[in-house]
Amino acid sequence: MTNLPPLAEQLRPSDFDDYVGQQHLIGNDGILRKAVESGTLPSIILWGPPGVGKTTLAHIIANKLQKPFFTLSAINSGVKDIREVIENARNSGKNALLFIDEIHRFSKSQQDSLLSAVEKGIITLIGATTENPSFEVISPLLSRCQVYILKPLDENDLRIITAKALAKIKVLTGIEIRIREDEALLRISGGDARKLLNALEIIAGVQHPDGNIIEIDNRSALKVIQQNLAMYDKKGEMHYDIISAFIKSMRGSDPNAAVYWLARMIESGEDPKFIARRMLILASEDIGNANPNALLLANTCFDAVHKTGYPECRIILSQCAVYLACSPKSNASYMAIEEALAAVRNKGDLPVPLPIRNAPTGLMKNLGYGADYRYAHSYEGNFAEMEFLPEKLSGTRFYEPGKNPREEEIRKYLKNLWKNKYQY
Repeated sequence: MTNLPPLAEQLRPSDFDDYVGQQHLIGNDGILRKAVESGTLPSIILWGPPGVGKTTLAHIIANKLQKPFFTLSAINSGVKDIREVIENARNSGKNALLFIDEIHRFSKSQQDSLLSAVEKGIITLIGATTENPSFEVISPLLSRCQVYILKPLDENDLRIITAKALAKIKVLTGIEIRIREDEALLRISGGDARKLLNALEIIAGVQHPDGNIIEIDNRSALKVIQQNLAMYDKKGEMHYDIISAFIKSMRGSDPNAAVYWLARMIESGEDPKFIARRMLILASEDIGNANPNALLLANTCFDAVHKTGYPECRIILSQCAVYLACSPKSNASYMAIEEALAAVRNKGDLPVPLPIRNAPTGLMKNLGYGADYRYAHSYEGNFAEMEFLPEKLSGTRFYEPGKNPREEEIRKYLKNLWKNKYQY
């Protein structure tokens, strides 16, 4: 299998009828298919998880429309590359298609450089992104694009792709792969066709067939893939292992390990906004009110990373990771909302106590809405004891302050206010 071209390229369809998945977009009545076949395609953003066919869809659209077709990757393209493509499109004398993979990685200035060409019809933009375009694509550009959402491939889609791949492998190599069990393969793929095809390539390349036949079950599939994990999927399973190690190192208060795993992600080209976003979550989930400044710094880090990008943002990421690792830890706020959500699910929609209901009309006031409400600021210490929970939950403690200096102060404050009500 060493000379076999990548299966993802071998199997890339050139027509809607051969495309697997996304029938809501490209089925016979699919809105995107109708737009393409009518020749009135606007600039579009294809938003969906990895390996669901965004790039393939762009190539099919280009094949159908028969227009000049240019591609850029946001990972290694800059404003100069964009201007060069726009100039080539202008010189072609036709409305050209420009496909930009991972458009969410483009900075504001890079996205700005597309606006004029899109407005004037020099190019029809096809952007692909795994991130929510509402947050990652600038508003002026987003307003000129139609967003289409691609879904993860389901098991039926993946089995169709598997059958196509096995047939192609047999034609190219003479090796027949017989799959007795496919649960492990489907789980490894996670709805990502590229990961599935990479796994099948590795199985065909590593296994030594008895004759020309390889039989695969769940055990053998996992064994082969796990032994070749780095080769199999640097951005998939390993991606999640490393981000997990990074988060657990900060949670475990080890700045040295945190910086090491951060370096591993930076060196592999991980999206810095993804790293910053995970630190933002950790700052609240694992530090919380033990050090409220952690959330502020993580939020500032996310904003700064969004503005700067690589290579400079590596310093900002490192500063934030070290700070979070060295902060006291508490998951009290996280556990509080989990406990409260459990109560909502178990107890249902309990009525709001009358004194704290809103009373915008006379009828509501006559029914007792807002009656006996005690405005905290009218009382000494800005506190007046009242019942704020539904009657069936009275005295229920959802928030348990952590055992750290900051939250011990919070515990004393709450105990002084509520005495024995919440048993602080």
